[in-house]
Amino acid sequence: MTFSVNQLEEARRALEAPLYADVGGDVEVSFEFSPPKTDKAEENLWQSIETLCPLNPRFLSVTYGAGGSTRDRTHATVARIARETKVPAAAHLTCVEATRAEIDAVAQEYWAAGVRHIVALRGDPPAGAADYAPHPGGYENAAALVEGLRRLHPFEISVAAYPEMHPNSADLAADLDNLKRKLDAGANRAITQFFFEPETFFRYRDAAAAAGINAEIVPGIMPIGSFAGVTRMATMCNTDVPGWLVRLFEGLDDHPAARQLVAATVAAELCRKLYAGGVKQLHFYTMNKAELSFAICHLLGVRTRPAQERAAA
Repeated sequence: MTFSVNQLEEARRALEAPLYADVGGDVEVSFEFSPPKTDKAEENLWQSIETLCPLNPRFLSVTYGAGGSTRDRTHATVARIARETKVPAAAHLTCVEATRAEIDAVAQEYWAAGVRHIVALRGDPPAGAADYAPHPGGYENAAALVEGLRRLHPFEISVAAYPEMHPNSADLAADLDNLKRKLDAGANRAITQFFFEPETFFRYRDAAAAAGINAEIVPGIMPIGSFAGVTRMATMCNTDVPGWLVRLFEGLDDHPAARQLVAATVAAELCRKLYAGGVKQLHFYTMNKAELSFAICHLLGVRTRPAQERAAA
């Protein structure tokens, strides 16, 4: 077997580079949570929030169930984040099964609670429905929702992006057109669906730039707590699960500690490669568990700040 000079040089650099130790630490992170359904789940959620807040995240976002099914719990969680932490809270809001007036009322409640950041989403079809259909008198899509929020208050607004296309999109061009409409309507940034290979994001970023999109696109990172669970989600949202990833998690079902080590390594390596490609913002889908996200951030040089610095911020 022969190697070119370029291949040997790349191998030398890879062997000499210390693993993660010299990643710049200038990554900005944010974390996503789901509203808790039980008292025990709420306790676990707040333990996770308390673990991750010292990393000085840009914001903490809280999801919103289909058809507003978690409306009260989402509001209670984001209001508590706004009230009890120094980290900005971001509330998810969808268009599903609600009129414009009802959605506007929720947004007004968020504003009154001190929440200044909305993650504006079309939302999934309600349970039992095969396809999405706008609610009569409701916002027809996320772009319309962004426009409506802009009329209410000067919210910071994030929207969703899909590196492997939304399942309902006809093709990548149509998918990017939809993203551009959301950003042109007034969204500040897009946060992507999760993916597992850095090239997936880089191709999408290049395609977005070619389509005239110059807003911030933040990669969404899914640390794998349950491989079966993540695989189910990937199937629903059109995310490819590469064969090498399947092989890595084979045989780990009965070894949760080993599985967590593998999961942290896989996600950290993805983040390291994204960082090498110029990415400085990352959004973590925590599944309400802190340790994997915390470990990945540590590897990337994102460290906790002393309590006195956080208090003064």
